[in-house]
Amino acid sequence: MPIFIHPTAVVDDGCKIGDNTKIWHFSHIMTEAVIGENCVIGQNVFIGQKVMVGSGVKIQNNVSLYEGVTCEDDVFIGPSAVFTNVINPRSEVNRKEEYQITLVRKGVSIGANATIICGVEIGAYAFVGAGAVVTKSVQPYAVVMGNPARHTGWMSELGSPLVNQLYTLQNGQVQKKKLG
Repeated sequence: MPIFIHPTAVVDDGCKIGDNTKIWHFSHIMTEAVIGENCVIGQNVFIGQKVMVGSGVKIQNNVSLYEGVTCEDDVFIGPSAVFTNVINPRSEVNRKEEYQITLVRKGVSIGANATIICGVEIGAYAFVGAGAVVTKSVQPYAVVMGNPARHTGWMSELGSPLVNQLYTLQNGQVQKKKLG
């Protein structure tokens, strides 16, 4: 299937875009960015140089992904979410050599207006609530909310809260704990 790029989007030379990906109004994809197949890049999205976006990713309107960010497959990023890439930015100090890596693992959902501070890993299928400020790494399947984001529960791979049971994380997988 062909790639769709809206006429108002700016896609710099040297990026790679997978089949059946759609890039909507006023978005900007910088050189050396890689976007997988079957992605939807919403209106007014910025994807910086060398950013990696897996297949099946949905990035909603007004999101900024700066250099140093990698999103694995099937990630959802809600409207107006922001990722940083430097801990202590100053306009008069060049810190391009200090960009930190942020890794968003497979199946993660990030709510609207969330801020992801650089240098963290968000584990597979984790759920970041709307407006959360993620300042440290998030375990796989964890639900985090607030400012700063705090662990409040667990989420299944299908996006259902895991409630009324006791669950633990073992070897990167949520396990139902046997009672009695």
